[in-house]
Amino acid sequence: MATVTFEQASRRYPGQDAPAVDALDLRVEDGEFMVLVGPSGCGKSTTLRMLAGLEPCDRGYIHIGDRDVTMLPPKDRDIAMVFQNYALYPHMTVGENIGFHLRIAKVPKDEIARRVLATAQLLDLEPFLRRKPAKLSGGQRQRVAMGRAIVRQPQVFLMDEPLSNLDAKLRVQTRTQIAQLQRRFAVSTVYVTHDQVEAMTMGDRVAVMKDGLLLQCDSPKALFNRPATAFVAGFIGSPAMNLITGSVSGEGAMIGELTIPLSPEQRAALTGPQVVVGVRPEGLEVLGADEPGIDVVVDVVEELGSDTYLYTSVRATEPLSGETHLPTTLTVRRGATSVHARGEELSLRPIQKALHLFDAATGARLPD
Repeated sequence: MATVTFEQASRRYPGQDAPAVDALDLRVEDGEFMVLVGPSGCGKSTTLRMLAGLEPCDRGYIHIGDRDVTMLPPKDRDIAMVFQNYALYPHMTVGENIGFHLRIAKVPKDEIARRVLATAQLLDLEPFLRRKPAKLSGGQRQRVAMGRAIVRQPQVFLMDEPLSNLDAKLRVQTRTQIAQLQRRFAVSTVYVTHDQVEAMTMGDRVAVMKDGLLLQCDSPKALFNRPATAFVAGFIGSPAMNLITGSVSGEGAMIGELTIPLSPEQRAALTGPQVVVGVRPEGLEVLGADEPGIDVVVDVVEELGSDTYLYTSVRATEPLSGETHLPTTLTVRRGATSVHARGEELSLRPIQKALHLFDAATGARLPD
């Protein structure tokens, strides 16, 4: 087992103006499950491929434990990778696929058989050891790919969106199995996904990336409760946080006809005349249509059993003053017993203690 460290690691593809990964500083602790998440093109898969040795590191260093592996070929890095498309050999049985790398490494046959059987039992694959991949379901193929990585007993597991080809129910089941296996083996793991729900439910820590930059790396709970930037705030959470831009006037920020108080420290941290107010769907108080607040009309009512989500459109009855810009839609979370109908007119008011404030110019979080 080992730590993984990126020190100012960068990768720029030929012909591209901006680097795909820019001066990445990140440390994965021994036995930690680290998830890299972000939108398409943010650099998360490039980061994983740099660690695997499949992409060169143009600048900076990568360490696995005490070893500098920046220039080492993939075979010398003691890593095992699980791909999105399983990458199984179709002409081999499940047992042969799991034990393939051990055979290449010239491990004794009796040791290969013992380790393959133990891995198959762990993954509930023992009844399928003599089957070919074509005779397996998608979830079973993914478990075979996991078994091929586990049987090698590497220092680091690398997983590149391994669940994206599975249906929704199987994806939930398999991600639970992966998380349980990782904690059982306590092997340092770097997991790439574009699904923030996957990231939040699996990772010990989650690293959020955008445009090749690491914006924040923290526990899932900390990312949700104290996002460092407006982008992280809008990306983490389902449904997404509502982000409202308001103009600073006097001692507060104006959102329509509402004033959000700003502390002296918050006003001093601002670099411009605008502030982004973030409020999650559960942080909006629903008032009657005639009460002062943000006037909306309900477009969609989404009933999920334990929760009801209202997707609403903002009604601007008159031009807004200054540089205040209300979003066109706001999402509201209500309890299961709430009764609402499409076309219903409501007034919304942000709950003060549920607000997240960001500098509109830089996106940085303002002091609490």
